Amino acid sequence: RVTLLELMMVKVSDKNSVTSEEINVLVRHADFLAVCFQEKCGAVLKLTAAADAEDEEALVTIRVLDVLCEMTSNNGQLEHLQAFPGLLETAIDTLRLTHLAGKQAVNIFTATHAMTGQEEISHPAMDFKSHLIRLIGNLCYKNKENQDKV
Repeated sequence: RVTLLELMMVKVSDKNSVTSEEINVLVRHADFLAVCFQEKCGAVLKLTAAADAEDEEALVTIRVLDVLCEMTSNNGQLEHLQAFPGLLETAIDTLRLTHLAGKQAVNIFTATHAMTGQEEISHPAMDFKSHLIRLIGNLCYKNKENQDKV
């Protein structure tokens, strides 16, 4: 699943070679990915426990967030995802929970808190918070209704 999401990420980020038919397919996939993110975003919070560092659901959810960030960076999918029910609220709630989880344990979600001595911890959830903030920002871009919600 992670590999498929990485392939989607490449296709979405390649803005020059996307046809109108492919845009329609990507919009349908955007719905599916938004639902997946809403259902599975809590799995990433489990990564604060060392035993769950390789949780497949969490890794997939992290890649889904990456793809959603890229899709909302493209005007073709942006308006559709801005109107998607519950996506913005889920992203905001997940950001709050991620922030709290980072305060209660070793903060694996941001690079600034992931330093121990001189070495840097490389963790799959690194920069998860910044990607959530990017998604929230993209969903609020030129959208007064979403801005008011935030």
